[in-house]
Amino acid sequence: MTGAGVTEVSEFVRVDGGIVVGHDGSKCAQDALRWAARLALRADLDLHVLRSWSLTTAPRPDTWTVGYVPPLTDWESAVLDELTGHVAAAGLDPAVRVTCHPVHKAPVQALLAAAEGANLVVVGARGRGGFAGLLLGSVSDQLVHHAACPVTVVRTGATGREIRTAPQSAGAVP
Repeated sequence: MTGAGVTEVSEFVRVDGGIVVGHDGSKCAQDALRWAARLALRADLDLHVLRSWSLTTAPRPDTWTVGYVPPLTDWESAVLDELTGHVAAAGLDPAVRVTCHPVHKAPVQALLAAAEGANLVVVGARGRGGFAGLLLGSVSDQLVHHAACPVTVVRTGATGREIRTAPQSAGAVP
């Protein structure tokens, strides 16, 4: 896993192929991360774990004290540390090539920019819908409608079957 130390704050990330998975620290994001990692391993693709953040959503950096607001790079380091911890806690196969990306931008904007070079974007479904969904909007809904690549939305608790390659029968056209 790569991504240690922050020297400048990232406002976007560009990837050259691979799977981008959005992670906000939630259980559904962990489920999406595990699902995307299994696919990345089977398809031999890089896995890019992206966490969008702002001062109101970032974990407090160690340098924070009352009356002192640390530089943005300290906040981004705290986000990277937390994201790296979530990736480690997911127990991914060590063969998966993982890069963590903290991005100081709104989630939809950050993921849409990363999607421009990705093979696939994966996000979790938080289950917001109905009236709340209309008022707040939905990251997954925006991605499905506007991403430059395919999007997979992983539902927490869904018990979908693993996709397996069907055996080729004699005379079948591949």
